[in-house]
Amino acid sequence: MARLPEGALMQRAAAGLAAACADLLDRRVYGARVVLLVGSGDNGGDTLYAGARLARRGAGVTAVLLAPDRTHAGGLAALRTAGGRVLTGPHDGVDGDVVGRHGAHEVLARADLVLDGIVGIGGRGGLREEAVPLARAARASGAVVVAVDLPSGVDADTGEVAGECVRADATVTFGAYKPGLLLDPARTYAGVVRLVDIGLDLGVPADVEALQHADVARLLPVPDAESDKYRRGVVGIVAGSAKYPGAAVLCVAGALHGGAGAVRCVGGGGDAVLARHPEVLVHDGTPGGAGRVQAWVIGPGLDDGVAGALDEVLASDVPVLVDADALGALDPVAVRGRGAPVVLTPHAGEAARLLGVAREEVEGRRLDAARRLAARYGATVLLKGSTTVVASDASAVPVRVNPTGTPWLATAGSGDVLAGVIGSLLAAGLAPVDAASAGAYLHGLAGRLAARGVPVAAGDVAEGVRGAWGSVVGAR
Repeated sequence: MARLPEGALMQRAAAGLAAACADLLDRRVYGARVVLLVGSGDNGGDTLYAGARLARRGAGVTAVLLAPDRTHAGGLAALRTAGGRVLTGPHDGVDGDVVGRHGAHEVLARADLVLDGIVGIGGRGGLREEAVPLARAARASGAVVVAVDLPSGVDADTGEVAGECVRADATVTFGAYKPGLLLDPARTYAGVVRLVDIGLDLGVPADVEALQHADVARLLPVPDAESDKYRRGVVGIVAGSAKYPGAAVLCVAGALHGGAGAVRCVGGGGDAVLARHPEVLVHDGTPGGAGRVQAWVIGPGLDDGVAGALDEVLASDVPVLVDADALGALDPVAVRGRGAPVVLTPHAGEAARLLGVAREEVEGRRLDAARRLAARYGATVLLKGSTTVVASDASAVPVRVNPTGTPWLATAGSGDVLAGVIGSLLAAGLAPVDAASAGAYLHGLAGRLAARGVPVAAGDVAEGVRGAWGSVVGAR
């Protein structure tokens, strides 16, 4: 801002916002009815300048000012000059034209598009009382609701939603993605997110990052002429029981499709595993006698004997992924004392038990919960859920948010497949954060490819990993 003329960044943001709105109106801007919900500060300024651009293209634009005495003066003047109308309160008349006794609510009911410029990235704690009826009316109107930078009422830094907020169909954000646009519960309020580059040089992200195809492609292992099954990575899987043999089958399937050179399986599901995957090396004893591996996965479907098996696995000198039933037997001291890394993959309920808090607290503050767990156990934590996040125990490492998930992955056994995929990547030599985030990316993409809008089972997701891998490596 110091290097540019005053207002230059705001004009860039407004231009991108107006262009996005034109796209959402299918380029039928002339005659469209646009309502601006305008708060104070620069966020309101962005909204007003974008409204002025739409008004100059023939849209009928009305601004509802929630803080008339603190409205951005330049933006307001630009809107009026372009022919826009201004409503200075929820029940007031518009400049030179009385709207009706319901004021803003009547205008919103007739809108084709509503711009939410109530609160910017500094907002905390949900919408203020006077803004709540307007947010509800915007949603009920049937108009396309577009959030400016982020939906008003969500926390930009954490994704928390503490009270009512605007639910948008689309969000146009400026300069960089905000963590709240990638993290639930706020992510569900953002709709489709469009980034407008306004020329900021932000350097390396400090808090949160979301990998894309090309990033994951650079991480995935590629065998060469010297590779054999051991060099590609042997993963040991302690999973399954007489009661839950399918958990072992699904975990093994994830590992095989996730690139493992070989899989050793220990547990009560050996017969079921061999019936589906005869290439697997099944061991009837304990993990210590199964043979050499480059990584262990323990937990899916284990019914009893968890503690003893976990002790043996943690006593090894290779990376260990702890999932499902094995999470309840974890000792933070034992985990922190290992020389090799540990990856924990809890869902919200398991994370809540490990932290000693309510499940709702984990679901409402996913970023914080993952970081706290990683610090407590000295481990990499993949917190599963509507937004999967991966946190390292090294505070300087950004938390990774997985962008490929789909609600269709909420099916029994899906987590077992994920554990196997990550285990194979650990065995191939990927660092824990890379293995967990790349595994989550492939798993989420496999769910999308398998589902395509229809229900899927965990086995379908496992089969979809190969297609997801192929899609990603095409980015190389």
